[in-house]
Amino acid sequence: MVKLRKYNGFFTHFFSVFLFFLLLSCGNNLYQNTKIEGKEIGVTDEYGENKSVDAFVAPYRDHINKDMDVVLAYAPETMDKSKGEWQTTIGNLMAEMTMEMGNPVFTKRIGRNIDICLLNHGGIRAVLPKGNVTTRNAFEIMPFENSLIVVELKGAQIREMAEYILKEKKPHPLTGLKIIADKNTSKIKALLVNGKPVEENKIYFVGTSDYLSNGGDRMNFFKKGIQSYDMEYKLRNLMIDYFKKTDTIPVITTERIVFE
Repeated sequence: MVKLRKYNGFFTHFFSVFLFFLLLSCGNNLYQNTKIEGKEIGVTDEYGENKSVDAFVAPYRDHINKDMDVVLAYAPETMDKSKGEWQTTIGNLMAEMTMEMGNPVFTKRIGRNIDICLLNHGGIRAVLPKGNVTTRNAFEIMPFENSLIVVELKGAQIREMAEYILKEKKPHPLTGLKIIADKNTSKIKALLVNGKPVEENKIYFVGTSDYLSNGGDRMNFFKKGIQSYDMEYKLRNLMIDYFKKTDTIPVITTERIVFE
């Protein structure tokens, strides 16, 4: 019978010595990368589109375009954020539809109503053109993934909000709050929520975007909120849902900021 234990010991010793010298020889060699090679594969060729890539993408592109171009409503006139000093028709629309679509969600969850809605002028990224309104319009106007947040603010912060708006001199989308200011000094003369004067220590529920609720656009009064509620409802989806339920988009010209 062959004595395997004897041979196992020999091979173990042999490979240990072999590994030692192998590592020793490698330790003296420093390897460095001297050249990197690559190949550019273009989506388009010198004659135009790459046909194989285009053929692969086409079904997905066509499907998306079909969904994006579905007519949801009708706009009787073009709404542009650049047309208006203190408020614009598209800004009024944004605030009103956020209030209208967001309030039922907030009421169902919290049992209260949204008192005010404030968004930012810069968040509107396109006009709403006259004619058929599609899903694509919603993506163009609101390309961001911002969600609806409702913040509890005291009346003191509502005053800060009004002062911010008058100082910024931008037509931020606003509804629920009426600001009456002196035409000579731009100082606040009165603040009304739902037709009633703002009370300094009263709690008001303000709908806005997650971006602004964190102090975006220097709206730091939102950071003083008592509590915030995430409605998990993207503003763009909210807009699409509004378009779906509305035959003709209203042109809202109600003044939110009045000088007298």
